[in-house]
Amino acid sequence: MADHNQPIIIIRKKKKGGHAGHHGGAWKVAYADFVTAMMSFFLLLWLLNVTTSDQRKGIADYFAPMAISHSEGGSGGVMGGKSITMPDGAEISASSPPGLDDRSMATAGKGDEGEEDVLGKSEKAAEGKAAAQTPEEKMAQAQDQVTKDAVALAESMKKEEAKFKAAADMLKQALLGNPAMQDLAQYLVIDQTPEGLRIQIIDKDKFSLFPSGSSSPYEKGRDLLRLVGQVLSKLPNKISVTGHTDSNPYPTGSRRDNWDLSTDRANVSRSELTTGGVARERIARVVGLADQEPFVPDPKDSRNRRISIVLLRQAAPLMINPPALPAGSTKETP
Repeated sequence: MADHNQPIIIIRKKKKGGHAGHHGGAWKVAYADFVTAMMSFFLLLWLLNVTTSDQRKGIADYFAPMAISHSEGGSGGVMGGKSITMPDGAEISASSPPGLDDRSMATAGKGDEGEEDVLGKSEKAAEGKAAAQTPEEKMAQAQDQVTKDAVALAESMKKEEAKFKAAADMLKQALLGNPAMQDLAQYLVIDQTPEGLRIQIIDKDKFSLFPSGSSSPYEKGRDLLRLVGQVLSKLPNKISVTGHTDSNPYPTGSRRDNWDLSTDRANVSRSELTTGGVARERIARVVGLADQEPFVPDPKDSRNRRISIVLLRQAAPLMINPPALPAGSTKETP
């Protein structure tokens, strides 16, 4: 007998669909890609704003590929493949590494050109580094270079002064060692000037290098000039020869004056020095100064008549053109 009081069970089936499918995770991936792209974009804008043109070029060179094939094959389009034959018909070897085309093979066969490319990039990197230096760094670098140059110059001058002293001693010994010329040592005045070692042969007392108004030296004067030439021939320095006179004028109506006389005497002295052993190419200049640079204040004193021979310095004693300071820097004065 059936139980009419048993409850009735109703089963309902719910179907998922409609807007429920939009709550998956696919949109998160797209949103993350968008955020990444925007970050990259703003990072690019920031780099363009804070970097210089040289730095941007260095960054571009860093990301540039080392070798790019410029030849076309296959379809010839953007996605075109590489042909199995070279443009001249030669086949690519199966053992060739991937990506090594005709251009890279030609470059690989020329080691020097490859090295030049590397050196060129190194020079560009050095230029970029120099451009990135601040004015203070450039000024400090310039000052360091000036200090190094000054130290090198001081050492060179010290060595040269020692050579000059040795040459002066050698000349004195040569005079004192020659009995016929011992008495001429008193007519030589030797000193060091900013130009170099100066040897002056002066007229004094009863000694004259040249007869009055003449440019032909006495025999003893000629021997003395040649002896000086023998000593100076042992050093490599250039030589300057200058003629001086007193202020006694030529007779009225004469076609010569003290300028002509001093110049002629300097040129004759140069000739005697070369006869003594000085090479002609070592003569730097021959000058006549008349009575413009007297040896003593009295313009008519006989000691103003002299020949000045200067062994010129190889190291410049003064820095005439100091290095320019970098742009944007200032030089402090005490």
